[in-house]
Amino acid sequence: MTLPGSPHIAYRGTDLSIEDCALNDLADRFGTPLYVYSRSAMLAALGSYQRALAGRDHLICYAMKANSNLAVLQTFAQAGCGFDIVSGGELKRVLAAGAPASRIVFSGVGKTRAEMREALDAGVMCFNVESEAELELLSQVAIASGRTARISLRVNPDVDAGTHPYISTGLKGNKFGIAHERAVATYQRAAALPGLEIVGIDCHIGSQITEATPYLDALDRLLDLVEAVEAQGIRLQHIDVGGGLGITYTDETPPEAGVLVAQLLARIDARGHGHRKVLFEPGRSLVGNAGVLVGEVLYLKPGDEKNFCIVDAAMNDLARPAMYEAWMAIVPCRTRTTPALTWDVVGPVCESGDWLGRDRSLAVQPGDRVAVLSAGAYGMSMASNYNTRPRAAEVLVSGAQAWRIRDREDAATLFAGEHLLPLG
Repeated sequence: MTLPGSPHIAYRGTDLSIEDCALNDLADRFGTPLYVYSRSAMLAALGSYQRALAGRDHLICYAMKANSNLAVLQTFAQAGCGFDIVSGGELKRVLAAGAPASRIVFSGVGKTRAEMREALDAGVMCFNVESEAELELLSQVAIASGRTARISLRVNPDVDAGTHPYISTGLKGNKFGIAHERAVATYQRAAALPGLEIVGIDCHIGSQITEATPYLDALDRLLDLVEAVEAQGIRLQHIDVGGGLGITYTDETPPEAGVLVAQLLARIDARGHGHRKVLFEPGRSLVGNAGVLVGEVLYLKPGDEKNFCIVDAAMNDLARPAMYEAWMAIVPCRTRTTPALTWDVVGPVCESGDWLGRDRSLAVQPGDRVAVLSAGAYGMSMASNYNTRPRAAEVLVSGAQAWRIRDREDAATLFAGEHLLPLG
């Protein structure tokens, strides 16, 4: 059976394996629901970027919102990555994973005064500023802290990434970034404000982008601004082209990362900007195809209009299908020779929106395990405790070794910070 995504996840005989570990064995050992990631798949995806950028002044900043487990961050930090963060909590995670603050860029439209102060104290490489109001506040915080905030402006180029509206970020109607037509004036304002040092320009147009054209269009508009800004006497040291490269969930054919990077570098060079440092912010493309969510079949519930395969994984474990109507492959962890039937794969949460996949052909019985593929990105990082459901355990695999990198929660931990009213 040919599976979408990483070659590190494949059938060996009747058993679905991730690297050299059978998923059924991991489920026996760690329980379900269970997220499992391939370390080799993550490093292979990163390697595609690194090879294309060899010899260039660059920094690959992993967009950690895709998957923020400490062991995942540690893996990328040890491989030389920087990090793209969007909150004070993510800053603390990156530092806890052993990454230097000097390789962190701080993005996000709603940075608080406290988060700015924490990032300045840590010594982050750069703030990607997303509004003129943020620029003013960051100046105030930097002066009060006795520090200088290194900044780039995240510019909204008004380029359609051709993706889901919820993950499109580069259009005029999106909340992100500074409008293209306001960028030069905003750079001039930044240059006049105390406590700020302008170091770059940033752009990000969306997520799960599966063609190169939107990137090239956005880059051209970004380079137009670089030239206009420098004509005002403001020097820009780096160009941050963002992330958003898609992965294969079913039949998508996004460009290979190295091919896309080569196209972008060629455009940068052709326009005379090859001397600048280049930043990339990949997230999903590094971890998405490296992970699976394993669940156990609880019940089979045939019906007049629909057959339901009820599993112990749910929308609180994996929000993408319910939130985005996302299609993700679902396959058995051990194949059967019995005929397959068509099932809606659903979870135990008390919502009709609690589904992982509709109309899937599966040969399964209660007690079997199934795997949702390409679940390494925006799976565990978006998980919740809805219905007071403990979040899943996470496991990282390298070859035949498997490490539990997050304990399964228990109910007591979910309400440990809550308080009953005094008696009487």
